[in-house]
Amino acid sequence: MRHRKKFNHLGRKSAHRKAMLANMASSLILHKRIKTTTAKAKALRMFVEPLITKSKDDSTHSRREVFSHLRNKFAVSELFREIAAKVADRPGGYTRILKTGTRLGDNADMCIIELVDYNENMLAAKETKPAAKKRSRRGGAKKTAEAATETKAEEVEETKED
Repeated sequence: MRHRKKFNHLGRKSAHRKAMLANMASSLILHKRIKTTTAKAKALRMFVEPLITKSKDDSTHSRREVFSHLRNKFAVSELFREIAAKVADRPGGYTRILKTGTRLGDNADMCIIELVDYNENMLAAKETKPAAKKRSRRGGAKKTAEAATETKAEEVEETKED
């Protein structure tokens, strides 16, 4: 029985799974976005987000802990230099998973996993988007009635001009 077994084993032995997640996390940190299957992306999110949280505290101990998981000194230096500075005020949720459809060969669900603060397109859209207006639940009937009277008034004015 699988009671209280939280993470996805991904059909691999533990050594293979840990090596694969370390490799994918290093690629994600270095390239800021990678394309993979949805199951691997969800497992990667559980693997990499605690490492990003540890990178906020730039100490020798946290660097050694992160390196023991990642096993790539270039990814560790990138994480502590650039990414930690960018996510310093974010309380969590450092990654985003965007589903892209299925793979042609085996119909596996594919997605893009990316670091949230590095997608310039979404950041630009967020800045230009106006604030949402508050809507009440019962205001729909009033608005349609007002719109109907306005259009009738416009029609009456048009007929008077003719």
